[in-house]
Amino acid sequence: MKPSRRIGPRHPKLGAAGFRAARWFSARLFRAAGFHQLGSDFADARIAHVRDKLRRGETVYLAGLGPPGTHNSGVALVEVTQAHGPRLIVNNEEERFSGNKHTTEYPRQSIDAIVATLRGMGRDIGDVDAWLTSWDYPTLAGTLARSVLEELPQSLKLLRTTEAAGFDGRRLDQMTRTPKILGKQLGLAERVPLICLPHHDNHAWFSFAASPFADDDEPVAIAVLDGTGDRGSVSLYVTENGAMRQLTCNDSMFDSLGAFYSVISSTQGGWTWLSSEGRYMGAAAWGDMNRATNPYYIRLKDVLDFGENGEVRINRAMANWYCDPFVHPYKPALIDILGEPLKPDQLWNPDAVLRVEDIHHRPDTKDRFDKAAATQLVFEDAMIHVVDHLLRATGASRLVLTGGVALNAVGNMRLLEHFDEAWFAKFQQRKASLHLWVPPTPGDPGVTIGAAWLFAHLAGAPRGDPMSHAFYCGSPPSPEDIAIALAAGDIASQRIGDISTPEGRDAVADLMAFMVAQGGIIALYQGAAETGPRALGHRSIFANPCDAQARERLNERVKYREAIRPLAPMATLEAAQEYFDLHEGASDAGYNAYNYMVLTAHSKPHAREKIPAVIHADGTGRIQIVRAEDDPLTHAYLKALGRRIGVEMSVNTSFNVAGPIAQTPSQAIDTLRRSKGLDAVLLVASNGVVHAAWHGGERDSGRFTGWLSQWNERR
Repeated sequence: MKPSRRIGPRHPKLGAAGFRAARWFSARLFRAAGFHQLGSDFADARIAHVRDKLRRGETVYLAGLGPPGTHNSGVALVEVTQAHGPRLIVNNEEERFSGNKHTTEYPRQSIDAIVATLRGMGRDIGDVDAWLTSWDYPTLAGTLARSVLEELPQSLKLLRTTEAAGFDGRRLDQMTRTPKILGKQLGLAERVPLICLPHHDNHAWFSFAASPFADDDEPVAIAVLDGTGDRGSVSLYVTENGAMRQLTCNDSMFDSLGAFYSVISSTQGGWTWLSSEGRYMGAAAWGDMNRATNPYYIRLKDVLDFGENGEVRINRAMANWYCDPFVHPYKPALIDILGEPLKPDQLWNPDAVLRVEDIHHRPDTKDRFDKAAATQLVFEDAMIHVVDHLLRATGASRLVLTGGVALNAVGNMRLLEHFDEAWFAKFQQRKASLHLWVPPTPGDPGVTIGAAWLFAHLAGAPRGDPMSHAFYCGSPPSPEDIAIALAAGDIASQRIGDISTPEGRDAVADLMAFMVAQGGIIALYQGAAETGPRALGHRSIFANPCDAQARERLNERVKYREAIRPLAPMATLEAAQEYFDLHEGASDAGYNAYNYMVLTAHSKPHAREKIPAVIHADGTGRIQIVRAEDDPLTHAYLKALGRRIGVEMSVNTSFNVAGPIAQTPSQAIDTLRRSKGLDAVLLVASNGVVHAAWHGGERDSGRFTGWLSQWNERR
């Protein structure tokens, strides 16, 4: 019996008319509140102003703002010159300052930090030439109206949902007042006019501009695969000789690869949206990842329709998240495949969350892992379907992948494997293979940067330098801030070195390696934090990759998280090549695509025996390559670790416990306080002085002081 199918909305013409009307009306309301779309008189005047300044050789400052109401609010500060194009100074994510992960709140603390950064440069808030938003709000309003009207009457439930994909209606009033709130915060007499930049254009332009791909005759394809943007959830672009044009947008919030994965990972895995996706990707490795034998794959694939021109749409006879994404996201046909979805009040319940530990004593756990694997397989099919069309349509062999969906590192690896020389010989009649780049911030923490980058491009600036690292969130900690954090009575601390000289840096790196080689688990807090969701050596926890028990200890006693979560390998380029099959399709700029933990790689046969802590259940690792020029201390630590344990590789996981990555010294000490299994935190001040902090008083295990004494004796 064939499953029932309904592809596309019930009332497409009504939805389209509602989109146009709501967008037109909202544009006027938002303009009155201080928001201006591209093409408006104000936006055109600002672009002309910036263009004139650049032509005169002046430096321009742009602020990309993620206002309240959409997840991952924050602000980016970008410096632009005609000679060099945009340069990212900081990208502040509000969640790091507030401690509320994926926050939708007004980014007050991020903006305060931007002001401090400007003043530290001898500038001030008056030097910002334009404030730019990461969403086109009138278009988003039109899309929300369309989403309700095209599925009436069942979709009326959406009006009672205060929080949907990427949008928090509870902060609607605060969002519309952002120009006024911002003006007041900055001490200005008037509100600050904001220019609305299209969400997917922001994703696309920054991700391309920061890529290692050159401007030449060879086209570059760009796929923005998202939960949702302000107009749709899938947008495709091509650049030729540095000029970008949009090819398509699917004009749908719910025909979305991101929504598909978020809904199923949450309702089957037991976590909330934005927390479920990465966990479920990790869980899939414990299930049957073979399309021929997975018991759920074939039937689950019917939830998505793979149409012409790379279109992927949901089967609305099975899915119901276009009407009721949280309480009743499945229709009976999907319930028949996956079972009843977990309800919102069951999420994060220990009895409901998917746990690999239960595989031996809960009969349904193996089935749940197979469902995770089937979801990942169908998701990969959808990615391949979209990219297949894009590469054929553009004739490109270079792909920039961005949007929140691009955080699925396993899916990214599958693209490299699928689009091989055989595919290019068959469909492009040439000898080539896919070259892929994913930025460190493919999700919404990157669109604040993208708004500024896109505006600079519209004003005639060159694209700027490619990205080689991601250390842009906030500022390096001052010695005074570290001293205040270390004054806590329950924390012991000691100055252990100074990395401002090569000799001092190498000594601290060797002490770190010595402790890790002895089974220690340490955290490194240095410089500006990483922008994006991955810790890359500035806010990282390190352990010995050769220790088979390291993952269990880290997950249980340090991070307090599920055992299904893999640990990432951080390595020098030489070690990465020795233990992993680095794909040639990610080799541009010295394997730059592996710098940010956005790609997994298959381990080589001898790796599991040597580095078991960083090899996942499927034999892969989400690798990060560290360069001496980008992170001298962490690179020196890896070299020292090679001398201690025989491999220039470390376990690397983010320096956090059930919350955002530690941003300030006080947050770092609080994370130490809450993590009973963390032996020490090394805090590096802006002047290079390094202090170690560890549990004091009754909680002092003596491990750190013992290691320090042994290390000093052996120097």
